[in-house]
Amino acid sequence: MNLYFISGLAVDKRVFQKLTLSPNFSIHYIEWIRPFIRESIGSYAKRLSASIDQTQPFALIGLSFGGMIAIEMNQFVHPVKTIIISSATTKAELPWFIRFIRLPLYKLIPLKLMKNPNQIFFRLFGIKTKDEKELLKEILKDTDSNILSWSIHAIINWRNEVIPPNFVHIHGNADNILPIKFTKPDIIIEGGHHFMIYSKANEISLVLNDLLAQAQL
Repeated sequence: MNLYFISGLAVDKRVFQKLTLSPNFSIHYIEWIRPFIRESIGSYAKRLSASIDQTQPFALIGLSFGGMIAIEMNQFVHPVKTIIISSATTKAELPWFIRFIRLPLYKLIPLKLMKNPNQIFFRLFGIKTKDEKELLKEILKDTDSNILSWSIHAIINWRNEVIPPNFVHIHGNADNILPIKFTKPDIIIEGGHHFMIYSKANEISLVLNDLLAQAQL
């Protein structure tokens, strides 16, 4: 079965590098594409869907903002399983502080601040080791500012209320970006922060292998 991974806001496929998945799966990473001016998240998800081979069974695995995109992609493709990690299922699961910045205030925040993480940034994401800090710095340095700006706008204006079929939500109970108290996950990772896809890769790998093996039955 083909697995299509979608990374989160401002990051890329490198955040998935510690996952160890069964060789029975063929792994693909969906690359971010430059959005059109004022493009809706639905339109963007439809364009990303063009990279999926729908002639073979496949699963979507979305991380953080990539999870929201995976949910939107269900309008255009039919995966056997959709798995989101450290993400939100509907607009109701976005915390109040994200809903608050639907005001144009977010436009006043220089993108260069997000591309140059500091200790507060690391703490919010649960990033502790030197390896994790260096990885995130490298990824953010390579991030396209246009995609970053559009993604922030897309998140704070997301309106989804539909849960797709064959859906699983994995979340950490120590997530500071999308606190678990606002979400309704199916699987909880103890001590998992927002960056747990990397810091708790072994545990998440076991969960993914089990979920995806069941999807193949």
